[in-house]
Amino acid sequence: MRSRFVLLSLSLSLSLASAVFAAETGPFDYDKSAPLDVRELGVEQRGGATVHDLTFVGVKDPIKAYLVTPAQPGPHAAILYVHWLGDPATTNRTEFLDEAVALAGRGVVSLLVDAMWAQPKWYGQRVPEEDYDRSVQQVIELRRALDLLLAQPGVDSQRVAYVGHDFGAMYGMIAGGLDRRAKTYVFMAGVPHFIDWALFARQPKDLAAYRRQIAPLDPVNFVPALAPATVFFQFANKDEYVSATQATEAYAAAGVRKQMTTYAAGHDLHTAEVAADRVAWLAQELGLK
Repeated sequence: MRSRFVLLSLSLSLSLASAVFAAETGPFDYDKSAPLDVRELGVEQRGGATVHDLTFVGVKDPIKAYLVTPAQPGPHAAILYVHWLGDPATTNRTEFLDEAVALAGRGVVSLLVDAMWAQPKWYGQRVPEEDYDRSVQQVIELRRALDLLLAQPGVDSQRVAYVGHDFGAMYGMIAGGLDRRAKTYVFMAGVPHFIDWALFARQPKDLAAYRRQIAPLDPVNFVPALAPATVFFQFANKDEYVSATQATEAYAAAGVRKQMTTYAAGHDLHTAEVAADRVAWLAQELGLK
């Protein structure tokens, strides 16, 4: 069943896309005329929010997503949420679902997507030699997710945010540096270089060649281009995967309109304080009621 909320005319989507993208982005460019092919699988009412269980086409395969919409009419702020790689229960589009439902009460439309690391055993089974191409594809899929989010009725294109955790933060840095539609970003527990996390499982056949190939995609390369958007970095002081040096490097690369907070927490950053600070930042930057 196709959703009456998410299927707008192709001509409208294309006009919005052409207005936003003034330049090509090399390997990250994509066919903006390709249909999103949104399919709604179910609908659930949660308080004053409506949660649409749907799929849309990213590059070639359907992507699972939740679209959370408020009851009140627009204009609406909008948030794209991208999950972490960690606890299997939240290594998917559900990680920020409760937050998105709560923010719907403040007039926010949210899209929460499954990234490639939502697949079971993704990290251990991935082929390092495919990391570059898969990473490019993931960035394109995040840009397609923004297309879908911004096509929702009543969304204010000037009040868009991106929230990402772990790999969700890292790929968000790349997508944001290429695609300037978000006004603000929240990055949680990401590292500045892919090689920092690339070697924990399968090893590349040629490490030197792998380093040369993946280095141009390092998230820290794209962080400076996020400006003039604001950036909030959330890190943990008990994080076994992100050092204070790595956190400082990511923060230093951003423009002047930024903030970094380090919490007494682990890599999951699933504490009430972290969530409260994140929501307060989003409320301030998006002008929420």
